[in-house]
Amino acid sequence: MNLRSLPVIDLAIIFAYLAGMIIIGVYFSRKNKNADQFTTASGKIPGWAIGISIYATFLSSNTFLGVPGKAFGSNWNSFVFSLSMPIAAWVASRYFVPFYRNTGEVSAYTHLEHRFGPWARTYAVVCFLLTQLARMGSIFFGIALSLQALTGYSMESVMIVVGVCIIIYTVMGGMEAVIWTEVVQGVVKTLGALIILVLVVQGMPGGVSRIIEIGQADDKFSLGSLIPDFTQSTFWVVLLYGFFMNLNNFGMDQNYVQRYHTTTSVKEATRSIWLCVYLYLPVSLMFFVIGSCLYAYYQSNPDLLNQVRMQVATERLPGGSSDAIGQLASTLSAADIGDKVMPHFMVNKIPAGLLGLIIAAIMSAAMSTISSGMNASATVFSVDIYQRYIKPDLTAKQSLRLLYIATTMFGVLGMLTGVAMIGVKSVLDIWWMLSGIFAGGMLGLFLLGMIVKKAKNAEAIIATIIGVLVICWMTFSKQIPDEFAALRSPFHQNMIMVIGTLSIFLTGVLITRLKTK
Repeated sequence: MNLRSLPVIDLAIIFAYLAGMIIIGVYFSRKNKNADQFTTASGKIPGWAIGISIYATFLSSNTFLGVPGKAFGSNWNSFVFSLSMPIAAWVASRYFVPFYRNTGEVSAYTHLEHRFGPWARTYAVVCFLLTQLARMGSIFFGIALSLQALTGYSMESVMIVVGVCIIIYTVMGGMEAVIWTEVVQGVVKTLGALIILVLVVQGMPGGVSRIIEIGQADDKFSLGSLIPDFTQSTFWVVLLYGFFMNLNNFGMDQNYVQRYHTTTSVKEATRSIWLCVYLYLPVSLMFFVIGSCLYAYYQSNPDLLNQVRMQVATERLPGGSSDAIGQLASTLSAADIGDKVMPHFMVNKIPAGLLGLIIAAIMSAAMSTISSGMNASATVFSVDIYQRYIKPDLTAKQSLRLLYIATTMFGVLGMLTGVAMIGVKSVLDIWWMLSGIFAGGMLGLFLLGMIVKKAKNAEAIIATIIGVLVICWMTFSKQIPDEFAALRSPFHQNMIMVIGTLSIFLTGVLITRLKTK
């Protein structure tokens, strides 16, 4: 099946959804008279809308496609990431939200310059922008992966079409369009996931009891080993990674910090964080359930399983002989084909009328996170780079034009990053790895500035250099030659975020104590 052979009703739903997003952008474009309106919607958005908007940003196509793929290929170990959210949300709502609302700064990183000097702000901004490009790229890649299977068009073409639509409504409507489109997208993608779950369970011979039976036999519901081992993806490794990553998201990611300024009060901003947690926890669990149901379904339908294996093998051996492709297909494990299973199920098993809604849900899963990433990146570029180093005295008109150009620029860069990721094994793994590398140093420096009041510029510089060296060592230790194997990092890659953050923070604490004595 491809887009040209999709039933008219499905095509109508897809085009109506895309047109609706652009219309919202056009509607709010009339309000964008200055940079404040574009970046914070002049602080007049209700808390419930912000909560759904933050939830929609969290629930990206990495969740929609990567999580069922991960559950299919391994187990529920990655769900521990979601379980860490309430702890991070409590810390953020207690300390970070009041802090940002009191400073009144729209950029999350201006504070670092006041605290440690211009270098700290620039370092955090570079880390943030790299994290955003990794996030947008992995999401563009994820949506292209599924829509290629559904439409027959190349992954590059899918990225361009979706990317252009996102750029149009994000540039025209600013933050207000981002938030209200995300409210719609949050509803659409939750509905899409529920439909997929119902269809898999209905199509499963033996129903829920058979799914549980197969899942238990193959250890599909495990949250990971409880042994305190940090060399593998145990329960504790994912919990620690999730806590630090979610603290980074809620506490100093511009995507979220910017939204705290769009509400009317601290109370509303705090409420929006908790609404996100209450929505995300059960819905992310649903995606793990979908992955386990798909695993049981494909185990019960070996012909379909072989089709997916052949598809993956053909992609890995372009131009290979049928014997070579067949041989490779027979060696592929569940983890090798996880990301391809849900798109395959959708192509073959979802009836007309519902397929258009599911494609719209996948698009909304990608668009919500990418649009907020573009808006936040443009804000940071405008405030922390252009107005800080190039031209501080911009007029209202120039400032708005700069935001339009920067938003478009980051949208295009996100698409190019997505194209560069074509061919990776697991979209969720690659995003977790890249975000851990870029975000680790940023959070460590921020915590040092907030918690250790006596820490000065020199201590922060030394701590950051040591932390970055630790992050580089852990990231690239696999490249260390075999004769120096003892120098490789023994830790799992998800510990890069944890150890990188703690290296900066604890080194800063130690140096400050020594200097004080």
